[in-house]
Amino acid sequence: MENDKAFDLIITVVNRGFADQVVDAAKSAGAQGGTVLKARGTGIHEVEKFFGISIQPEKEVVLTLIRHEFKQDVLYAIAKEAGLNQEGRGLSFSLPVEDVVGIVHADKDLSELQAMRTPKKGKESKRPKEPK
Repeated sequence: MENDKAFDLIITVVNRGFADQVVDAAKSAGAQGGTVLKARGTGIHEVEKFFGISIQPEKEVVLTLIRHEFKQDVLYAIAKEAGLNQEGRGLSFSLPVEDVVGIVHADKDLSELQAMRTPKKGKESKRPKEPK
């Protein structure tokens, strides 16, 4: 089923201190920024014991609103730069966004983003082709 929404929200959860890597990777792939929230992990592997006291590691959640056509590039860049393919490094996922207000700069910057992401003649995209 094809997504007919103009925007997607990429949500990335990483250990404290790694949010800057996520934001930098997203920007390199076409995002204009992100919002970083502080959080704590409560998963089965998150709680550690230290002298019998439960310690829950601090997390950072990065919210990145991105135009739908750039979603795959941004997700790939985040996974690669933040090392999300390694156990315990975090996770990233996207959700379609129904309505957006307050980002008037996005419309005027869209042409710049498209020009930045369009491969130049003779140059291949850095992202590997998806298997069929």
